[in-house]
Amino acid sequence: MSSSPNTLPVIHADSRNTDGNTASRVVQSVKSAVRPQEPEIKRWRRAFDANAKAVVNSEKFLDRDQFVNAIAPKGDLTRIGRAQFAVLFRVADVAKRGLLSWDDFVIFQTLLKRPDADYYIAFQYFDVDGSGTIDFNEFKTVFSANIGPDAIPFNFDCDWVKLYLGQKNGAHVLGYNEFTQLMKGLQGERLRQAFQYFDDNQDGFILPDQFKRIILELAGHKLSDAVIELLPTLTALSPGGRISFSEVIACHNVIREMDIIERVLHEATAKSKDGRIDQTEFLNYAASTSRYSLFTPMEASIIFHFAGRGAAGQRLALIDFAQLLDPRWRAPGDIEGEAMEMATSTTVSAMLSNLAQSAYNFVQGGFAGAFGATIVYPIDLGMMQNQRSTIVGQLLYKNSWDCVRKVFRNEGFLGFYRGLGPQLVGVAPEKAIKLTVNDLVRGRAMDPETGRISPFWEIAAGGTAGGCQVVFTNPLEIVKIRLQIQGEAAKAEGAVPRGAVHIVRQLGLLGLYRGASACLLRDIPFSAIYFPTYSHLKKDFFHEGYHGKTLSFLETLTSAAIAGMPAAYLTTPADVVKTRLQVEARKGQTTYKGLADAFTKIYREEGFKALFKGGPARIIRSSPQFGFTLVAYEYLHKYPWKEAPREVETALTSRGEEIAKTRARNALKILLDVHGDFGRRTPSAA
Repeated sequence: MSSSPNTLPVIHADSRNTDGNTASRVVQSVKSAVRPQEPEIKRWRRAFDANAKAVVNSEKFLDRDQFVNAIAPKGDLTRIGRAQFAVLFRVADVAKRGLLSWDDFVIFQTLLKRPDADYYIAFQYFDVDGSGTIDFNEFKTVFSANIGPDAIPFNFDCDWVKLYLGQKNGAHVLGYNEFTQLMKGLQGERLRQAFQYFDDNQDGFILPDQFKRIILELAGHKLSDAVIELLPTLTALSPGGRISFSEVIACHNVIREMDIIERVLHEATAKSKDGRIDQTEFLNYAASTSRYSLFTPMEASIIFHFAGRGAAGQRLALIDFAQLLDPRWRAPGDIEGEAMEMATSTTVSAMLSNLAQSAYNFVQGGFAGAFGATIVYPIDLGMMQNQRSTIVGQLLYKNSWDCVRKVFRNEGFLGFYRGLGPQLVGVAPEKAIKLTVNDLVRGRAMDPETGRISPFWEIAAGGTAGGCQVVFTNPLEIVKIRLQIQGEAAKAEGAVPRGAVHIVRQLGLLGLYRGASACLLRDIPFSAIYFPTYSHLKKDFFHEGYHGKTLSFLETLTSAAIAGMPAAYLTTPADVVKTRLQVEARKGQTTYKGLADAFTKIYREEGFKALFKGGPARIIRSSPQFGFTLVAYEYLHKYPWKEAPREVETALTSRGEEIAKTRARNALKILLDVHGDFGRRTPSAA
């Protein structure tokens, strides 16, 4: 087993302090870093034990392939061969025995925690003799061993190499800090030399297939298959059928600055009215968010050329840039087996799937609605009692608190939940229809690429949902209201309370829809106000979906609760009229012939304020009710078979994986910048 001191980092030649005390402090600090926190140790131990299959003297070890399984990120690695992660094995195998012990694995995982782990591991790979410096021969040997005989040749005798490494005899060596700068500039020099290699007549142009070969060797691991196929079409940007050095440099700059491009695209499309931008808007936004110009017009043309698949002048949505931003991107139907699955999909199975989704929507709407209705039912009772017509000369309730006291005195605690049963029975289809219809109309009207919907269709979707729910809402509420007032009537007049079945028989089918016009007048504008407000609060205030953000429970609840406030209060007059029409008038109370008659009499007898009776109570009820209902619906709505819209998934938007695995991938990417086949050719030497 290798001892820990042999695997500690060396003091680099370009470090400022080289005295013994400094070296000792460095060793001690690294030793302390090797002792990570308990959760990390457990994760590392699980990864080691799950993959270590080699056993020597009763001790487990990782071989090369097992090491790759332990440290390579999960998921799609189509642009980086999984076997290429084996190049990192040589860095971890300090003892050079071809096996890694548990101690070696811990040391390597600790190195991955360094903020400069990617460059540090690349330095150790080139530092073959472990001296802490890299001379000319080491650099040339490692470089040449990994690019292969068929690669575009690289001239090590160029002025650029001499600036870093001096003459061929290695008179100058690179320390760690110098090496990082060399690696950062290496691609630019390789690009220049590669262009000169193909530019035989030195006229500043090369052929499309030569350009494609250059980009594949230098940055093929950073591009999707779709963009690679489009590389030769760059000739469309200028006449002549060939590609200039300026275009090659511009294309390389685009690839190099992909993270900045993605941020600009995310922000620019998010702030665009229709979720789309053109080349001019892209440049304007990039200029407005930086101190200096980020992109040249040629670079912007290349970005939109690849995103627009060669068609210039388009307004593009963020999803159109996916093939440029995500190296793993594949066109729909190109994924292996997907086309066959689509071809064999039957109409019957599609119908069954839609039926299952609809059934699930109804169930989840019922649970969500019942949950919200139960929480606010006592408030609803007090609001309804306050809105009832008064007997001339008799004041039923002074205020909401007086109503609470009298209901509790007359009927006890259970009086606050009188009529809850029919409410819960009817709330399932009511909420299912309301939520499902809103989602259905929004889905049909939504731009599939941007996810945007116009304000008109937002309002129309909500209004349609509110209108459809009246089919269930009106019978439900008239029964609920009459059940709620029985307790007070029984106390005052000695009447015998009747059940819901008796009320339904008494009203008949047509009677159940008494006040339906007022119900429509309330529910259509309520939903037309509520759903657009809820959607915009989530998106514009809490920034849902921005850089892949998912709203928390509290943010969703707040959005749903706030949206219910204006919707509830502004529709109070219609709710007051509906209640008056649906309550069975007692002796001495005003009777109403219809919607217009009710509005007129309430205004004439009680004044304008009477139309807003119970308005605050409606806010207190509707705000938490729809808050909890929508929260429940949002979480239940994430059923397993739901097809999520195709989105751009990159390092910027994807949920972070373990940082050590991310840095392992980044370390390999720096080596792949030397050549796309780095690590494929020399497994034994790696």
